Amino acid sequence: MTELSARRRSLVLAVCCASMIVVVMDISIVNSALPHIQRDLDASMTGLQWTVDAYTLVLAAFLLLAGSSADRFGRKRVFQLGLAVFGAGSLLCGLADSVGWLVAARVVQAAGGTMLNPVAVAIIANTYPVPAERSRAIGVFGAMSGLSLALGPVLGGALVDGPGWRAVFFINVPIVLGALILTTLLVPESRAPRARRFDPVGQLLVVVVLGGTVFAVIEANRAGWTSPIVLLPLAAAVLAAAGIAAYEPRRADPLLELRLFRSVPFTSAILMAGCALCAFGAFLFVTTLYLQHVRGLSAFRAGLCLLPIGVLIATLSPYTGRLIATRGPRLPLMVAGGALALGGLLSLLIGPVTPLPLVLAVYLLFGVFQGTVNPPITNTAVAGMPRSMAGVATSLASAGRQTGTTLGVAIAGTVVGSVSGGTAFTDAEHGVWWLVYALGLAILALAALSTGAWARRTAQVLVREE
Repeated sequence: MTELSARRRSLVLAVCCASMIVVVMDISIVNSALPHIQRDLDASMTGLQWTVDAYTLVLAAFLLLAGSSADRFGRKRVFQLGLAVFGAGSLLCGLADSVGWLVAARVVQAAGGTMLNPVAVAIIANTYPVPAERSRAIGVFGAMSGLSLALGPVLGGALVDGPGWRAVFFINVPIVLGALILTTLLVPESRAPRARRFDPVGQLLVVVVLGGTVFAVIEANRAGWTSPIVLLPLAAAVLAAAGIAAYEPRRADPLLELRLFRSVPFTSAILMAGCALCAFGAFLFVTTLYLQHVRGLSAFRAGLCLLPIGVLIATLSPYTGRLIATRGPRLPLMVAGGALALGGLLSLLIGPVTPLPLVLAVYLLFGVFQGTVNPPITNTAVAGMPRSMAGVATSLASAGRQTGTTLGVAIAGTVVGSVSGGTAFTDAEHGVWWLVYALGLAILALAALSTGAWARRTAQVLVREE
């Protein structure tokens, strides 16, 4: 790719950030609308889980295909297609008249989103070839994606209390149209030096693994863990995972580059991404229900309660990117894991009448966590990888995030069940907060493992082999 001026690189980064905001925000913005969707469309708890998870599940399942397709056909072209499909899906979501149609429209929306998340990071990685500059750029990108995830409930609450819940989808349409125009004018085309062939068998196996697991977790809330409708998808997911391990290494251009997992930093980044977004997805799901159902707040006021999280993410993410450029990822990852674990423990003390300022103080820990975890994860996933595999590597990192979010919502919904208010709800939440605590400890352990000299040597081997 032709070397770009500093101003042009900044404009490309701005376009990627702006275009990604609507996609990432749509993961969390819908949470504010869940009680209203439940009332207007007569949705069950399972229906609410699928409203969120249909989106994140498709993102997780097809990000790998989108990333490799962008490497082959051109990242700008795939990015533009993703914007168009995402906008069409958003329009259909706003027009849905039943939960079934809403879930189907969320699938269309997510199909477009798969072409945006990993491709944007790959575009940034190719736009900023100097590692220090790339780290800072990814820090800014992490700030925007993390901020949009946390601010989703605020904007969603304002829209739900104003025009109505359908507006949380309609608002995407003009934003996407503007992003399409700016992408056409500013973003240069780029491809991987070596084109990769499609892998339909690998794609099918990935869909079965993720879809079977999430379907089983969500339906367990209704049917029970011993039901065939739960056990059969789980069995299919296990068999598909075994199929991936046996089939993918035999392909010259596999969808799932298993050899990348020989890099300890990369593997740890994927696992930390899953842990981080599993925790944050569960947090947003149960917190939105707690603030509206238990505390009786309006959608907008509930969103405002999460605003300090967004402020912390916006403040900490760019600083974290600069810190990584000078000192590496270990410190911010340790801070993130510690804040998450402490947040999970303190959330166990929250009850129906806990003073709201104390509740919001606990929520600040989740802002510290989210503001310090995303930049080092993204940087670790990209750094040390062969540049010809930028799309695949970033797709795997994004898939880890979306898989984590999907499982977080599925598990949280299953844990709280159909309980909707009072002490019964906060007691049911305890299972979620213990999970969050355990995920914080896991991030701490993976941070220590992935930042040592031995871990760095395993990443260097991949570069030499390419």
